[in-house]
Amino acid sequence: MGLMARFGLRRGTARTRFTVLYVTLFLLSGTALLAIAAVVASGGSRSSRTAPGGGTAEPPVTAARAKGRIAGLEQQLAQAHDTQSRQILAGSAIALAVMAVISVALGWFVAGRVLRPLRVMTAATRRITADSLHERLAIGGPGDEVKDLADTIDDLLGRLEGSFDAQRLFVANASHELRTPLTTMRASLDVALAKPGPVPESMAVLATRIRTELDRVDRLLEGFLVLARTQHGEFTDSARLALGPLVLTALTGRAKDIAAKGLTVRAHRIDDSAWVWGSRVLLRRVADNVVDNAIAHNEPGGWISIAVRAEEDDADAVSLVVESGGPVLDQRRVAGLAQPFRRLGADRTGTGQGSGLGLSIVAAVTQAHHGILDLHARPDGGLRVTVTLPPADGGTRVQAPGMETGVAR
Repeated sequence: MGLMARFGLRRGTARTRFTVLYVTLFLLSGTALLAIAAVVASGGSRSSRTAPGGGTAEPPVTAARAKGRIAGLEQQLAQAHDTQSRQILAGSAIALAVMAVISVALGWFVAGRVLRPLRVMTAATRRITADSLHERLAIGGPGDEVKDLADTIDDLLGRLEGSFDAQRLFVANASHELRTPLTTMRASLDVALAKPGPVPESMAVLATRIRTELDRVDRLLEGFLVLARTQHGEFTDSARLALGPLVLTALTGRAKDIAAKGLTVRAHRIDDSAWVWGSRVLLRRVADNVVDNAIAHNEPGGWISIAVRAEEDDADAVSLVVESGGPVLDQRRVAGLAQPFRRLGADRTGTGQGSGLGLSIVAAVTQAHHGILDLHARPDGGLRVTVTLPPADGGTRVQAPGMETGVAR
């Protein structure tokens, strides 16, 4: 590749670069061959013009006639030699031009044959995902460099498959092993508080704090499990569903929290054509998390604006937009909120009940559904969260109940 770099062959496909390199080398060697032939031909022409010296003495008249005759023959021979040399060089140049054109086709064909195993490997590798790590390239042929590369990729896929299986097993075990002690601790706490007789106030306060922390650990554990399963693509309940009802369900379930904080919720637009294809459980978690984020990190008496729509300027997009009021945020720091445990200081930690995984779960689920999450700090303060998903193709558009446009809730 260093030679190709020296010739400036950095752009284009490898097949094109190999073809250009092959043709360039062919032209250089052909031109050198023509130059050598021209030098040899010119040398032969000069030597043919040199008259042989010496000989026996002859009468002056006869010698003069003979020399004139010889000079004429030498001139004719030199002209014939020059004509023949020019014809040979011209023919060679034409042959070189023809072969240059043929070499382009040959170089393209040969480069394609050489790179064909790499194209097969590339196509096979692209088909292999986290759900099909058991597949292998299984490239046959002689034990050359290409075969060694394919075998190395197969070994890598084997190690990745083992690693993913170990992680899935860990997630499954953690779901059981970590929830069991939490359940036991809750049961022990309930038994202690249910004993006959008055419960000391200090014990009741301590029990309340412990239960709060247990709930927080439970939410944190649940967030870890959802994040791990989403990143591994572990959801089998994919179906065509409307995104609007999921958002309305999330709002209904948090009516008490909204009322306690005195928030005004405006559903500017809930589009009945906003159908997507995905996991109902995970997409409902997306709706829950973005609504929770808008409530938890809002100001008392603030507002929340929600829209679910099929983008008119983009036929291949369905978007969920949740905006909330609050202080002015730094956009550079807002962009990092999709990472686990990223917060914007005390103003966005609220009461400390969040797990710190809300928006990171939204980002993981959105990515698993081939969508895009955009976090944008509003100029007037607060945050705008936009989840863009591919739409479901076809199907009947159903008007979900309660989907009025511009209704304050």
